[in-house]
Order: sequence, then C-alpha cells, then structure tokens
Amino acid sequence: MRLRSLFLILVLSTLYSCDKITGFQKQEIPVLDTIVDFSSVDTSPSFSDCDSIIEKEPKTRCFRNTIHKSIAKQLQEYTFELDTVIDEEINVFIKIDAKGMPILVQMETSNAVTVQLPQLDSLLRTAIENLPKMYPAIKRGIPVETQYQLPIKIQLE
Repeated sequence: MRLRSLFLILVLSTLYSCDKITGFQKQEIPVLDTIVDFSSVDTSPSFSDCDSIIEKEPKTRCFRNTIHKSIAKQLQEYTFELDTVIDEEINVFIKIDAKGMPILVQMETSNAVTVQLPQLDSLLRTAIENLPKMYPAIKRGIPVETQYQLPIKIQLE
C-alpha cells in the first residue's frame, strides 16, 4: 500500500512538473490593440501636380480637380449632335489599382443621356485611360486599390 501511494505521488508530481519543462510551456499570444480601418486610406492617390501637398483633404481635392479637368478637356474635343438639350449629372466610378492604373468600372446615367450619347461610355473610357500618370493610394505603407465616384455635369445644347 505504501509503495502504491509513493508511486501515485511520483506519477502526479511528474505530470504536474511537465508544464514547468521549457518544451511544454504554453506560449502566450500577445494581444493586439490595433484596429485597422479598411474603408479609408492613409494617403489618397495623387498626380505629380498634387504630390507636394502633405495634408490629406487638400491632396484629395487636388486629385479630384485634376481628374475633372483632364476628363473635361478631353470630352470638349468632341462634337455631339442632339435632339434635345441635356443638362444632367452622371456618376462615373473609377477604380485605381495598386499600380496607379485607372479603370472605368461603371457609369450611372439617365436613359436620355444613354439614348442621345451612346458613344459617351467609350469616350469616357478613352479619357480615363489617357489620364496623366498617377500614384496609387497608400494604406500602412502599402499601395492599395481604391475606387472613386466622380459626378460629372453634362450640359449640351
């Protein structure tokens, strides 16, 4: 009986000491208190003209203004024949990939614009492809893909 008790104590102490051996210690995982917001970027995409601006909001405004001016300049080179006057705003969705390449994703227009200007989609694609070289958005030091919605006012008589 004494031998059994001694054997039981020896086995229990061995099992208890197993977690004290370095090979069997549980690794504690550090708790991260950082929350990453994937709905915004640290630095907006930019053109070389806007690259000297440091603050986020003015840099974003410069980016949008440069896109608007470039697209407007290219669309003004074309003449359109219309049946009725068009004075509408269309929404253009542009994706800028991690390499800074712009792509027309979608264009939201009314039926009147689609019927009277069926070539507008291809003209916008060409205008977006011909945008000046741009730098991609940056999130935590890594270039990322972003998408922008640009309202474009169309006034034709």
